[in-house]
Amino acid sequence: MSIIVPFDDGYFDILDDYTHSNHTVYVVDPSTLPCEVRPLDAGAATALSVLLAAIFLLAIPGNLLVACVIAHSRRSLTASDVYLFHLTVADGLMALTVPFWAAALTHGWIFGDGMCKALNLIFEANFYTSILFLACISVDRYLVIVHANEALRSPQRKCSRLLCAAVWAFGSALALPALFNDATKLDQDSDRMLCTESFDIGSAPLWRMATRGFRHIFGFLLPLAVMLSCYGITITRLLQTRGFQKHRAMRVIVAVVVGFLLCWTPYHLALMVDTLLRAELIRFDCSMRQAVSMALVLSNSLALLHSGINPLLYAFVGEKFRKNMSTLLHRKVRQEGASGSKFSRSTSQTSDGHGAVA
Repeated sequence: MSIIVPFDDGYFDILDDYTHSNHTVYVVDPSTLPCEVRPLDAGAATALSVLLAAIFLLAIPGNLLVACVIAHSRRSLTASDVYLFHLTVADGLMALTVPFWAAALTHGWIFGDGMCKALNLIFEANFYTSILFLACISVDRYLVIVHANEALRSPQRKCSRLLCAAVWAFGSALALPALFNDATKLDQDSDRMLCTESFDIGSAPLWRMATRGFRHIFGFLLPLAVMLSCYGITITRLLQTRGFQKHRAMRVIVAVVVGFLLCWTPYHLALMVDTLLRAELIRFDCSMRQAVSMALVLSNSLALLHSGINPLLYAFVGEKFRKNMSTLLHRKVRQEGASGSKFSRSTSQTSDGHGAVA
């Protein structure tokens, strides 16, 4: 890009009698210019906020319902049920942060520095634990279907609760860099605040590369490799067997993998490109930087949708959940019916008693 700067004609007349006017051309290096990442316009921010509100309204009731059904089926819990229960807790906690991000899209960050750190810590911890529990479920399904005889003799059901505790501890440790998030101004001329990373200890690029590396490896690539390996072998075994129930299980597996890939792949691809841009491994371009920032916002909302569709994929598609939910509903109806009949008999006896006295 070039900037043409005019100078006073008289100045050049002194230097050269034959020069009556002059223009000096300065070539500016684009990489030295500030690249402003503009916030979403009002229409796009409102539309995205509505989407996040829909995700919140879908995720909270769905995960609560799944957790209640699992909690009332304690006698028949498998290791996958235990992982699924903790998965619903992680997805539910992640969904509780959604209204704050929706408000930040339209009004900027208005909740202060402490909430910025706390909400990012909750989000990151449950981001890791949710995906790790998906990997645990895939391993358990592999053991139960492919190694059925060994799985019946193994103490995996007893170990599942210990593994859940380890996943929560590991996910919380990986989320600690979220404490580097601070509430900062968008720019000096604006009062709009952002909740964003602010590495003020050591080298910011190195910290960012390290945290992004952990997020890519433990938050996507490693769980995805485990899921694809376990489910790939499991589907191969199911295809070699005959039985309606096993092929129905295969349908659930395919739905889980497809849902995971559709929701999380765009976010991690955008995050990887952003990391490469910041590390200067990709030639800097301001338009690309703005496009990547926009892609991160949109793909992050799509990733949050996964917390809402997980109950649908694991629960409503699965026959076992529908049977347990039906049993729970019938039990509640019988209890209400029994309590209602007791109340009516009590009322009838009271009425007869009053009539006798009268």
